[in-house]
Amino acid sequence: MNRLREKKRTLILRAKLLRAVRRFFEQDGFLEVETPCRVPMVAPEAHIDAVASEDWFLHTSPELCMKRMLCAGYDRIFQVSRCFRKGERGRRHLPEFTLLEWYAAGWDHFQLMKQTEALVRFCAGAAGKEKTFSYQGRTVCMESPWPTMTVAGAFDRFASIGLDRALSEGRFEEILTREIEPHLGFERPLFLHRYPAALGSLARLDPDDPSFCLRFELYLFGIELCSGFFELTDPVEQRRRFETEMAFRQAAGKSAYPMPEKFLEELQWMPECAGNALGFDRLVMILADAPAVKNGVAFPPEHL
Repeated sequence: MNRLREKKRTLILRAKLLRAVRRFFEQDGFLEVETPCRVPMVAPEAHIDAVASEDWFLHTSPELCMKRMLCAGYDRIFQVSRCFRKGERGRRHLPEFTLLEWYAAGWDHFQLMKQTEALVRFCAGAAGKEKTFSYQGRTVCMESPWPTMTVAGAFDRFASIGLDRALSEGRFEEILTREIEPHLGFERPLFLHRYPAALGSLARLDPDDPSFCLRFELYLFGIELCSGFFELTDPVEQRRRFETEMAFRQAAGKSAYPMPEKFLEELQWMPECAGNALGFDRLVMILADAPAVKNGVAFPPEHL
């Protein structure tokens, strides 16, 4: 009971940030939508495990359903959604978490980066932290413009091995999280972009150099806040990537998921668009100066 009582100020801030998010997107002409949390299939990803719900799943993100809405003509949509991922727990992870996801038809990833900056600055302002603020003893400047850095540039600057070697040895995530992320987003929030094609997920490839994809992540105080794409709209390429992810899962001894056939069938009608998924619990954690995401939710699992 005392733990819950001590969170009151943070939970009031959380409610204020939810109102700010809705106000921001409504002012920008976005429609708030709701899609089911319980679905017959999820996007196959090698390192994300879904929670089973009878013979269906609790969704790991609302991405597939929201993209089907884009295919049907909804051109600017956002959603604040509860999502579920098996085995994810730590200072920055919860197995049940809140994801803010949005899509805009006709936009590319650079436009989305500008909007993401505006959104985070808007939320910081709602929390009374407009120009500078501190998190866990470190201070960041929120004034525009926020810098960008390519993934290759980050490996050259901070990593003990190069990007190509990290990829060939299967150590990309290890090097990124251990050696690179602790340096990102401390003077100002920073966009890391131009990811290797193998890390493209549902992002389109760079037409000027298909060894890279049009994906970005925003870092603040060394914490990844979001992952955004200039979205892939080619159903053949998307199926190939899903099959690759399925093969990785099977090789690792993980369960296979049903192929999301309805999504793949409708993908041919999706307009050029950009989409982003932002970890709302992490944003609350940072703006509340809380040490872990569990401090920004009323009931983490161990308190139920």
